[in-house]
Amino acid sequence: MCGVLDLVELASRLGRLEARCGPVRLVAVDGHAGSGKSTFAARLAEELDAAPVLHLDDLASHDALFEWTARFRTVVAEPLSEGRTAHFRGYDWRHRAFLRASALPPRPVVLVEGVGAGRRALRPWLSAVLWMDLPRGTSWERGMRRDGPEQAAFWTRWRRAETRHFTVDPSRPYAHFLVREHGVGWVIRDGPAGGFWGPGHPHSG
Repeated sequence: MCGVLDLVELASRLGRLEARCGPVRLVAVDGHAGSGKSTFAARLAEELDAAPVLHLDDLASHDALFEWTARFRTVVAEPLSEGRTAHFRGYDWRHRAFLRASALPPRPVVLVEGVGAGRRALRPWLSAVLWMDLPRGTSWERGMRRDGPEQAAFWTRWRRAETRHFTVDPSRPYAHFLVREHGVGWVIRDGPAGGFWGPGHPHSG
């Protein structure tokens, strides 16, 4: 492994990657629920000149916690790969319906943030995978404190679903970078995948 990176250097590296979704470099920010993905993605987006961020909570739903890959392909990957803005309805978790009009422009780098962002089905379009390297139990405890006791039943169902997902389709082994919280910032190191994928690389499939 090489030394620790800061956000500025990470953003510079990501901006030089091969675009694998038409003109767009899709970068996954994956990790367990409660691991800090949204906060890190927001900060990284700032370093990437206000890069758009797709929150996978907008594509998932109560009835499809992880069964959203077909929707990702049709409403996100296909338009971006053609250099078009992706337009879709984001899921409203309170009203249990796809209500919010959302748009994702084909910028040079677009972040995809959420549990399962680095999954096998998405990797053909991804230029890089970042993994929030916080243990599962610690992440879940933090997420449950954040959501409060009224979401306890949902978290029981979520923990089972997330465990099943990462058992059959892990993301961490394919991560180019591991991101660990450190104080008010992050420590960023090379991940298990080593360098970056190129055409035909076994990690790309």
